Amino acid sequence: MPIALISHEDCLLHQMGKYHPEQPARLTAITDELIRTGLYDVLKSYSAPLATLEQLLRVHDENYINHLKEVEPKSGIIPLDQDTWMSPHSLNAALRAAGAAVFAVDLVMSGEVDSAFCNIRPPGHHAERAKLMGFCFFNNVAVAAAHALEHHHLKRVAIIDFDVHHGNGIEDIFRNDKRVLYCSSFQSPFYPFEGVHTKSKHIINIPLAAGTTGTLFREKAEEFWFKQIIQFNPEMIFFSAGFDGYIKDVMSDILLTEEDYAWITAEIKKLADLLCKGRIVSVLEGGYDLPGLGRCVVAHLKALLGVE
Repeated sequence: MPIALISHEDCLLHQMGKYHPEQPARLTAITDELIRTGLYDVLKSYSAPLATLEQLLRVHDENYINHLKEVEPKSGIIPLDQDTWMSPHSLNAALRAAGAAVFAVDLVMSGEVDSAFCNIRPPGHHAERAKLMGFCFFNNVAVAAAHALEHHHLKRVAIIDFDVHHGNGIEDIFRNDKRVLYCSSFQSPFYPFEGVHTKSKHIINIPLAAGTTGTLFREKAEEFWFKQIIQFNPEMIFFSAGFDGYIKDVMSDILLTEEDYAWITAEIKKLADLLCKGRIVSVLEGGYDLPGLGRCVVAHLKALLGVE
């Protein structure tokens, strides 16, 4: 069964300035590499819908959503915090990004595909229930996970977040929801400077020092994540898929390679096949070295397909 590739042209219209690292070229770099490697034709492409207010309200405060609508500029680009800027098309792009993740859940639950990858922006895992930050407006993975729980009535879902930054927004939203197992690896100390001291049976954080190699990352994932995922027995697994821990990405000091991303993907896929009929939804987060981002996503998707 093919993997769904979900995206939308609106995600290319979101602008945060010419020199901002979270730029439209990230999505085209991925698409170009998928085409170059022949993988694009293997995937089943879909256009992302807009997330609905009902879907957003499962994880975000209504006043926060209304605030984003109120401050959206008619022209130009405005700062909402030191890292996150908004243009006239940003809100629509954010709605497409969250909508893509929700649609991915629906496709997987319907049995139309086994798994899905959302090639979307803006990213989401820093967005808290009532706060934007770190390039993120809506928490795409959290919106999708809540949709799986509330609309499809799943009892347990797991989120695997290997972005180089801790997904503080996912932790904020699901801190008291034991239906969600959140597994996050991240460079520390590093933005957003959270997650190191979390004490929770359903939030398993792996802080990684600058200079961490793929070997240590693999050891930590095996030690802290895999048994817990099996014991938790999720009915769907999500990837909060950030590739900014790549060895050539100037945004971080973690030294992961394409092979490391392929490895963690393949290991989680084994668990998904064992526990939840292979149901996987992967949502793009970070990754700012454009050539490396394309190659890492290809490695990620090949591992989901089970091919070299």
